[in-house]
Amino acid sequence: MAHLRLGDTAPNFTAETTEGKIQFHDWLGDSWGILFSHPADFTPVCTTELGATAKLKNEFEKRNVKVTALSVDSLESHQEWIKDINETQQTEVNFPIIADPDQKVAELYGMIHPNESEKFTVRSVFIIGPDKKIKLTITYPASTGRNFHELLRVIDSLQLTAHHQIATPANWQKGDDAVISPAVSDEEAQKRFPGFKKIKPYLRITKTNNLQ
Repeated sequence: MAHLRLGDTAPNFTAETTEGKIQFHDWLGDSWGILFSHPADFTPVCTTELGATAKLKNEFEKRNVKVTALSVDSLESHQEWIKDINETQQTEVNFPIIADPDQKVAELYGMIHPNESEKFTVRSVFIIGPDKKIKLTITYPASTGRNFHELLRVIDSLQLTAHHQIATPANWQKGDDAVISPAVSDEEAQKRFPGFKKIKPYLRITKTNNLQ
């Protein structure tokens, strides 16, 4: 089983999807990406998750994010299941679902956890930057559906901190204040983040509304 860590290059692969054959790195291009696995088609939690993802299409597009899902089911199974997702979740699936019946991609990304199941993928999430590096990994058990608004929050944080020497505090939401990296001196902070608030030498707060 693969053990991918933050900063590793996301493994490239070629796969069949519900929107045609993709070569993963080429498909991502210069976009951010979310690759997530679900245990199986025609299951209740997965149906709600893929429906929720489809409904967030505009939010992902605003952030230059491409999304793709994966399970070890066949392409034909995915295509039939999409009809159920669209019907029951009142949406239209608008992103590719990867068919991985030979578990090739699942093995590359370590999506099968034998103590959970030797056959099905767990609920893995990988956020991947335009540099093809892994920026976040989260793994949920099969019984717990994911919070896709949390993934949007993480992407907002990652995109903000990628360009500025700041970090986002607990429960941060887009537009909230952030903290300045300890590596930035007070003098430099005053130039880059004028008007920042110094609470402790290591705890300095700055507005983010004017940061892009």
